[in-house]
Amino acid sequence: MGDRIRVGIITQEDPFFLGEAITYFLSTIPDDEIEVVVAVVFSGSPFGKKMTFRKKAFETLAVFGFRFFIYYAFHFVLYKSDPKRSVKRIFRESRIPVIENIRSINTEAAIKRIMQYKPDLFVSIGGNQIFKKKMIEAAPRGMLNVHTALLPKYRGLMPTFWVLKNDEQETGVSVFFVDEGIDTGDIVVQKKIAINDRSHTELIRATKLLCMDALIEAILAIKADCVTLIPNPDELSTHFHFPTRQDVKAFYRKGKKFF
Repeated sequence: MGDRIRVGIITQEDPFFLGEAITYFLSTIPDDEIEVVVAVVFSGSPFGKKMTFRKKAFETLAVFGFRFFIYYAFHFVLYKSDPKRSVKRIFRESRIPVIENIRSINTEAAIKRIMQYKPDLFVSIGGNQIFKKKMIEAAPRGMLNVHTALLPKYRGLMPTFWVLKNDEQETGVSVFFVDEGIDTGDIVVQKKIAINDRSHTELIRATKLLCMDALIEAILAIKADCVTLIPNPDELSTHFHFPTRQDVKAFYRKGKKFF
């Protein structure tokens, strides 16, 4: 068991999809090859923006409309009423130490605290921090991130929304080494998935689970020193922002569904 790769996970307390994905990841990793030694869990910002709860609620209603707001408000209430949905609890029930209450992961104090667990590799799963060079390079095998699109296309926020709005026939997931750009690092593993008639929620769930399969494959490749990097060139990239109300209206006009 001593030759397992030691992984530190960086994530957030997301009330909607990450709990299911992380549970799947922890139940699927080969215990004789991968050991999760610490989890850093930040407060949630599931739509990619850090703001007060009140402001986030008003923006969600204004951009996505009443039905979307009620649907996710209901699921948020379910999450708050069921402790088993907590990301932190999922890690603790797996006997993985949890670090919380860090304002910035890039400070010397934060890095020192995390590195006490001696991770070989960091993995960001829905991490909502912008990582700086010292943090990226703190673990000897670097840092991986997961993205629910086929990079270099659809860099940025809410790629699942944008592939649906743009009538793509397929999408996928990318596991890549983090650098100081936004979704710009070299890719380790990519996997494709047909969109078919999935709703936004169904596609998020499917790609989150596919991300976990790709992530395990990437970690094992790094452990075995058999990584073949896939380029992620800027000149082929597209970058997308948080949707506007006009984007959402166009999404509905095309017959797309959120759930």
